[in-house]
Amino acid sequence: MLNLCNSAVVNRTTPAQLRAQPSRPSGVRDEVVALWQEAHGDWAGAHQTVQDMETPAAAWVHAYLHRREGDESNARYWYVRAGKPPCRLSLEEEWDEIAESLLRG
Repeated sequence: MLNLCNSAVVNRTTPAQLRAQPSRPSGVRDEVVALWQEAHGDWAGAHQTVQDMETPAAAWVHAYLHRREGDESNARYWYVRAGKPPCRLSLEEEWDEIAESLLRG
């Protein structure tokens, strides 16, 4: 099992490894946890994780989550809050892009 507690490990973790991790990651920012939750079928838990956060990264994850559910209008609102244009990538590609950014940042 991948241990994400060590920041050096996080910086080497790939989106694919995060997606495949069987247990909830610890020692990582909540935005990463939310992506992991969504990838493991817990959209509501992911939404709850980022819902009250006020970081641009949380807004980006929040936008992705609403896009995933098909609520483009709500997604656009959160993309603006994140300082990002609405995404035109596939959902999987966007998940990977967000994960890559958060794991490296």
